[in-house]
Amino acid sequence: MDRKNVILEDRWHRNILNAYWIVMLMFLTAQAAFLLSGGVFSDTVERDARSWIQFAGSNGFIILLLIATEIWIKNWPVHQKKAIIGCGFFMSYMVYFIIEPTADGAQMALLLPVLISVVYFDRVLLYGFGLFTIVTYGALYFLMERPWYGKPIQEFIQTECVFIVGLIIGRTILVRVKEFISYLQSVMKSEQQLLVEKTISDKLLKMDALTDLYNHKTFHEYLDALLEHSEKYHLPLQLAIIDIDGFKKVNDTYGHWVGDLVLKKVASTLTSIMMPNDFAARYGGEEFAVIFADKTLAEAQAITEDLRKGISGVEHANMKGRPVTVSIGLCDYQPGDDKESLFRKADSALYYAKRTGKNKVITASDVILADSIEGKVASI
Repeated sequence: MDRKNVILEDRWHRNILNAYWIVMLMFLTAQAAFLLSGGVFSDTVERDARSWIQFAGSNGFIILLLIATEIWIKNWPVHQKKAIIGCGFFMSYMVYFIIEPTADGAQMALLLPVLISVVYFDRVLLYGFGLFTIVTYGALYFLMERPWYGKPIQEFIQTECVFIVGLIIGRTILVRVKEFISYLQSVMKSEQQLLVEKTISDKLLKMDALTDLYNHKTFHEYLDALLEHSEKYHLPLQLAIIDIDGFKKVNDTYGHWVGDLVLKKVASTLTSIMMPNDFAARYGGEEFAVIFADKTLAEAQAITEDLRKGISGVEHANMKGRPVTVSIGLCDYQPGDDKESLFRKADSALYYAKRTGKNKVITASDVILADSIEGKVASI
């Protein structure tokens, strides 16, 4: 039994014991009021000490029984349900004898352990105490009620029928509870299945089937959210666009299926180098895009350089061991940049990398510096 179930069962133990104490308190109050108002128990002839001794003795036994049960529950974790129902069993018989077997309906007190067994949803205890109550009352009737009080056999039959009906109703409640639990489990299983299907469906909508990276649409949704966050909290952000060099030639020379293998390998290398806060997607055809969050431009540049080297170092068996290379354009987010300006800077850096020899990482600041140098040279 896990800890949560243990806590819940302990709570029920406490609630039932509290109910026992409340019943006992009410019973004591009723008897005391009866004696104080001038009443006497049936086997005494007048209001004297004997009535109070009988009152203290019979009720004192029940109180000692309750205290013993409290001690058991507190110190011994085994058979706690049996201890509580057993306490209810003895308590019901003591109450039955205190209010006198001659009183109409006194026998109904004997149903207490059956009711408590239903509260615990315990079929074994229900049958055990239910049958024991039926048999025990039969013995009490023939040994005490009939010879001492002259109770008619019809009353015995009616009382036993009530006990049997109570046992049947208790069993019916447990069956219904079991059916309801089974129904809840089936509903939960269906909901879990729907949740799994929804998760799979969401993944299919967000992921690229070939590379297992995020797709173009999801990338833009994430970038929009990050740009808003960066603008609000000044979060460092970099965007890298990665393009496989000469990918069309790979497809034309080795076939599209080899091209797919190359895309998978590049995606796998990209995933292995990325940090937990980074976000990668297949942006289109042979292009990939990566968002670096909470890094400096130098850190993002170092990661993309490692990526470039990692990809160029892979030999592809289906291309006769030849490697593929990538060109990478990297830009740093500046306050006020929108998505279009960010992509424009990254595209410009990627184009410069392609134009100046491929297989390299170029930042947007490198392009600005190069354009500045070219402008000065042209002016001379």
